[in-house]
Amino acid sequence: MEVIYGLIPGMILLGLVAVGVLFWAARSGQFDDMEGEASRILMDEDITSDPSEQNGRDENS
Repeated sequence: MEVIYGLIPGMILLGLVAVGVLFWAARSGQFDDMEGEASRILMDEDITSDPSEQNGRDENS
C-alpha cells in the first residue's frame, strides 16, 4: 500500500509532461498541415519515360 504514495505523484508528473509535450507540439506547428503530408506520399515524382530505366537495366547490356 505504501507504493501508491510514490505512484500517484509519478503519474501526475507523467501526465503533466504529456500535456506539456502536446501543447509544445501544437504551438510549434506540428499539426498545421495534416492533409499536405498525407497526400504527398501518393504523388510519384520519379517516374521516367524510358521503360529500360524503370527496370534498372541498360539497353547496351
